[in-house]
Amino acid sequence: MLLTHGGEPSRTAGPAVRWTMEQVLALAPDDASRRAGTKLGAAGPWSDAGCGDSGAVWGLCKGSGKKPYQTVVDTAGPAYKCSCPSRKFPCKHALGLLLLWAGGESALPLAEEPGWAGEWLEGRRERAVAASGQGRDASGPTAREPADPVAARRRAERRAARITAGAEELEQRLADLLHGGLAAAEQAGYGMWEETAARMIDAQAPGLAARVRELGAIPASGPGWPARLLEECALLHLLDAGWLNRSLLPERSAVAVRTRVGLTAAPEGPPVRDHWTVLAQYDTPDGKIVTRRVWLYGRDSGRTALLLSFGAAGRSPDLAMPVGAAIDAELTPYPGAGQSRAELGARFGTPTTVGAPPPGGTPAAAVAAYGHALRDDPWLESWPVTLHEVIPAPSGGGWQLTDAAGGSALPVTPAALSRPGLWKLVALSGGAPVTVFGECGHRGFNPLAAWAENGTDTDTGTETVPLI
Repeated sequence: MLLTHGGEPSRTAGPAVRWTMEQVLALAPDDASRRAGTKLGAAGPWSDAGCGDSGAVWGLCKGSGKKPYQTVVDTAGPAYKCSCPSRKFPCKHALGLLLLWAGGESALPLAEEPGWAGEWLEGRRERAVAASGQGRDASGPTAREPADPVAARRRAERRAARITAGAEELEQRLADLLHGGLAAAEQAGYGMWEETAARMIDAQAPGLAARVRELGAIPASGPGWPARLLEECALLHLLDAGWLNRSLLPERSAVAVRTRVGLTAAPEGPPVRDHWTVLAQYDTPDGKIVTRRVWLYGRDSGRTALLLSFGAAGRSPDLAMPVGAAIDAELTPYPGAGQSRAELGARFGTPTTVGAPPPGGTPAAAVAAYGHALRDDPWLESWPVTLHEVIPAPSGGGWQLTDAAGGSALPVTPAALSRPGLWKLVALSGGAPVTVFGECGHRGFNPLAAWAENGTDTDTGTETVPLI
């Protein structure tokens, strides 16, 4: 089975820099794959294994059948191919092969790629070269332009009318709930919300449907749920009102409203080429779909960007990047106020392990940055920030990140308290200041990656410690 992600595999002169063990394990789609891959990270199961000077890694892994599994990885993507039946990206054999490669040249020496690996690598390079020319001819339509603009406009108008009808119906349901009292929400159970969410799906407003489903879980969330339900109802009412009055909004806010109700938009503007450091990668389940979030920071542009990848029907998202690596690539941003999302375009050369942390600020500055982003997008759950010279310290029943110079602190989100990454952060700090990247939101700070303060030289970089 082919496990791959597209990209521009242009090669650099000289051998590719080998990743660290931690960077490889950060690619695992789940804990089970991480454990299984670790068992295959030794030389025993492998034969005819080697690596090329352009970033390719290959090998034959002994399995339960007579024929070994053929596994090849293009680290410039990264992209994976394995003959095993796994539907995970990457599979345990690819993880094991990369761990073997990370062990050094004695474990996986430089060699000439075999025919079965070379055929896939060459085909991948040819497809990337062909794809790099699509949509760039100014004399013709791009790949994103609709074939019939008039028909596309009519479809958009029909969908907008459906969303408007759905928003009006939702407004009436929210008014009925508040008039009848919030206690009715607990008595009605989840069925009321699921039926309302289904109506929003019929109205082609998946964003409204998702927020309605979140309302249904609040009455069972413990003490204080009426206040939380009222707050979320207010935000949903604000989104409804924004859609119904979108013609009166500033363009940035109007784009945020369209995005929040579920209208998709294509990335726009010129691509930004930079050396992007992979700050963090993590998955969040959403029903039958798993969303993978990859945070990047541009060394020259100073931008923080979010890549999204989705997996459905038991498949892991296909985008996987080594945390801490620096990737020379182009990103095209999506429109929308308060949005950091971008689309990954052409990549150049192979990832390197030198990735310095972004410049950071104080906890007070992080809260101010989140507040500034909320002005145009009040439904923003969190905002990417980097905290510089902070110390993790216990606070009541939880933890907080305190400014080493004093004056401000940020509580760690309750969800992060149960993760092993919190204790990795505490161990890395040892009571001394650290640099931490994460998401600052109304629930607190969600730490995603950290760096020791004694290694923040931007010329040499420092090892990124994943916290999730």
